[in-house]
Amino acid sequence: MNDAPYLGQTTDLILGQEFLTWLWFYSATNGSFQDASGRPFTVSMEQRIVVQGGEGSHVETASVSGLDSELREARLGLTMGKKVTRALLRLEREPEEWQVSLKAADFACSGLKTPPVDREGGDDEARLLEKISLVEGFLELLDAAYERFLRIRLDSGWPEEVRRLRQWMDS
Repeated sequence: MNDAPYLGQTTDLILGQEFLTWLWFYSATNGSFQDASGRPFTVSMEQRIVVQGGEGSHVETASVSGLDSELREARLGLTMGKKVTRALLRLEREPEEWQVSLKAADFACSGLKTPPVDREGGDDEARLLEKISLVEGFLELLDAAYERFLRIRLDSGWPEEVRRLRQWMDS
C-alpha cells in the first residue's frame, strides 16, 4: 500500500493552514464576522497556537501557550514562513461563547466547549436537544468564518490581503 498522501490531503492542509493563519490576522485586526442571519460574532485566538514550516525531515514546529499570552513566538514563526497548524479559538455571539481547538490538516475540532446548558428544569431529552443546538450554532459560526476566508481568498484582492497580513506579522 502506498503511504504517500493523496493530493487532497496536501491541498486540505495548505488551505487549512492559510485559513487559520488568515483567521489569526483577521481576528486581531478586525475580528468582526456575520452569521447566515446577519448577526455579528467575533473570533479570537486563545492561549494555544501551533505553527509549522519546512518540508520532509526539515519540518520545524513551534507550540506557544500561556494565559494572557500575546503569542509573540508564534507570530515570529509566521515571519519566518511558518503557518498555523492548530489553534485554540474562541467564538462569541452575544450572549453565547464557544471554545475549540481546530487542526488545519483536516479541520478536526477537539475540546469543544459550548455555552452552558440549563441544568435546572426540563428533562434529559430537552437538555440533549439544547446541547445539539449549541453545537450546530458553533458549526454555523465556523462555516461563516470559513466562507468569509474563501470569498477573500478566491477574490482578485487576495494579494492585497496577503500584504496586510505581512504588515501585521511585522508589527
